[in-house]
Amino acid sequence: MSILTGSDILVTGGTGSFGRSFVRHALNHLNPRRIIVFSRDELKQWEVRQSFSDDPRLRFFLGDVRDRARLLRAMHRVDYVVHAAALKQVDSGEYNPWEFVQTNVIGSQNVIEAAIDSGVKRVVALSTDKASSPINLYGATKLTADKLFINGNHYAAAYDTRFSVVRYGNVMGSRGSIIPKFRALHAAGESLPITDLRCTRFLITLPQAVEFVVDSFDLMTGGELYVPRIPSMKVTDLAEAIAPGATMHDVGLRPGEKLHEEMISPEEGRRALSLGDRFVLQPDLATWGYQPPAGGLAVSDGFHYASDTNDQWYSIEEIRKILESDV
Repeated sequence: MSILTGSDILVTGGTGSFGRSFVRHALNHLNPRRIIVFSRDELKQWEVRQSFSDDPRLRFFLGDVRDRARLLRAMHRVDYVVHAAALKQVDSGEYNPWEFVQTNVIGSQNVIEAAIDSGVKRVVALSTDKASSPINLYGATKLTADKLFINGNHYAAAYDTRFSVVRYGNVMGSRGSIIPKFRALHAAGESLPITDLRCTRFLITLPQAVEFVVDSFDLMTGGELYVPRIPSMKVTDLAEAIAPGATMHDVGLRPGEKLHEEMISPEEGRRALSLGDRFVLQPDLATWGYQPPAGGLAVSDGFHYASDTNDQWYSIEEIRKILESDV
């Protein structure tokens, strides 16, 4: 039984792809007293209410993580918070940097302070592979947010609130997925545009991401950054699985895009532990009584977790089976 079972949970960005999947999982498996869906789009909130048939355990709060007072009101008597709200489009971040800073950085600090002041027990924030050795504005704001949440434990040391972070890469089936576009192009007999024919990526499904977050709530004591051990894939293999026999053409990397995904940099690897289905990045400085996880094993010198050097890979057939599961 998870510590989330029977509790009051708030999800920032609760109408996004992850938020909806998390809400569905919680309603089906965690029997929460209530789930507060916190987001700023009233249309999406209405759509979520309809999709869950106005489940009486759901509460809907219109609000923005930029508004600390609204977060304080929403977190009243909340036990656990999943922080999924963020601006994420790399191109948009390059053109609108201050908007990304206000949501991803200042908004994250607002979540931290509201959680401490509201007596929330545990907070798990969602990160991204782009926060590891960031080369774009989005990644830089998420790395900053990661550090804010980990070091938020210093501010909460005299309180019950604890913070941890979960970092993972591309989510298959999330909003903005390339899958529908590739299928439509293939049906029209057109060539598929591939960012770079050499690209590799980590692959995780929405259900896997949700379960990883739920497990992280159970494991955390505060200050951990969790990274799942998941297989890599070649982007060309994904295209072949989606559209068998389709032709492909190289369109080149977009500004701020990497050839291969990285989830743990060599510098971060110096404080990484291997723990079953995940790696754990330990905090650099911990004044709140952090203890390393039981069973955690030190990784090798120079450890670097990237999609092109991963020791686990999906085949085209395995990717196709995931696609057929309608993730």
